[in-house]
Amino acid sequence: MSDTSLQQIELLDIPKIEDPRGNLAVIEKNTLPYSVKRVYYLYDVPSNAARGGHAHIEQLECLIALSGSFSVVLDDGQEKKSFVLNKPNKALLIPTGIWRELEDFSSGAVCLVLSSGEFLESDYIRSYNDFLAFKKK
Repeated sequence: MSDTSLQQIELLDIPKIEDPRGNLAVIEKNTLPYSVKRVYYLYDVPSNAARGGHAHIEQLECLIALSGSFSVVLDDGQEKKSFVLNKPNKALLIPTGIWRELEDFSSGAVCLVLSSGEFLESDYIRSYNDFLAFKKK
């Protein structure tokens, strides 16, 4: 059985430097518990659209709301928990084996994703039933 659970979900504080001219958030070598291999971002997502709808077998991901807000619903096969991301110095660290849905995007929202691996289709579980079967292994 894939033993990852919602108790392993972390909301990280991204180090920031405050300045009257504007704040600076910094992600460096030790900010995340893995090396970043891929960076991508979601933007112009309609407010009634949902993104995600998958889990990863091996990749870790960190989600940050660079602008605006959105909700992330995480599911470990036993329970669900929702997080609202709306600050660019807060990062949601998602371990492997957790189903995620992104929804309720505000106008102008930008979701930055920092992944521990390059894109590999075989790392994705895209069917919720397949996800539940994976969790039982």
